[in-house]
Amino acid sequence: EGIARGAWTPNVDIYENKDEIVLEAELPGMNREDFELTIENNVLTLRGERRFEKKEETDNYHRVERAYGAFSRSFTLPQTVSSENATAEYKNGVLRVVLHKREEVKARRIEIAGAGAETSTPKTIEAKAESSKGESKKAAGR
Repeated sequence: EGIARGAWTPNVDIYENKDEIVLEAELPGMNREDFELTIENNVLTLRGERRFEKKEETDNYHRVERAYGAFSRSFTLPQTVSSENATAEYKNGVLRVVLHKREEVKARRIEIAGAGAETSTPKTIEAKAESSKGESKKAAGR
C-alpha cells in the first residue's frame, strides 16, 4: 500500500485545579474501541492504534500526512491523586481523563481554639497542601 505506519504520539495536555488533575489527549479519527487506558503502580498508560482505511480499492493516494499505527503514552501520577475514582470520556476526537485528588491533600480550613488577647472567638487559617512529592510527605509526617 505504501502508507507509512509506525509509532506516533498523540498530543496531550495535563492541567490541575484544586480538586483534580485532568489529562486530555487528541485522538482524532479513532473509535473508542481503538485504544485503552490503564493505571498500574501509579502510572497512567494510554495505548492503541489508529488504522489507515483505504476508501476504495481504486483510490491512489498522492499524499498521506496523517500518522497511523500503534502508540503508547505513559504518565507517572503524583501521590496527590487517587486512581480509585478516575473517569474518562471520549468526545469529538478528544479523550478526557479526570483524576480526583485525595481528600488529605486538598486545601482546608483549620479552626484554632483558645483564648487570645484580641478576641475569644476561634480563628480560622487556610491550610494548603504542597504540590511536590517531597513537601507532601513532610507535611503528612511521613
